[in-house]
Amino acid sequence: MSRILAVDYGKKRTGLAVTDPLQIIANGLATVPTAELYDYLVKYTQTEQVELIVVGEPKQPNGEPSENLARVREFVARWRKRQQIPVVYYDERFTSVLAHKAMLDGGLRKKARQNKALVDEISATIILQSYLESKR
Repeated sequence: MSRILAVDYGKKRTGLAVTDPLQIIANGLATVPTAELYDYLVKYTQTEQVELIVVGEPKQPNGEPSENLARVREFVARWRKRQQIPVVYYDERFTSVLAHKAMLDGGLRKKARQNKALVDEISATIILQSYLESKR
């Protein structure tokens, strides 16, 4: 089988998560500078079988699009134009809050909780796990 990859797209950096080949468990993969995201994903998908990319759809708590949505859509349009792996959007509201809660519950110290790259990776993992649970 192949993996599903999740993207928590940010203006400066982007968190990534991926499933195991059986698509049971979501794990953090990396946090990459957003300017390098496209190239990173191309290289990753050349070495790993990925059947789907789940991109967090940024919305405000009231459901309105956030300011980052335009950047996310630009990235997705570029990907779809040049690559064959399909992309779906998944609501990412509250993932950063859930990531901070997971870090607290996991006993991470304050310094680790302030690591924004780690928050982005955990947020991508939450997006992916939520997507997997929605499909069961």
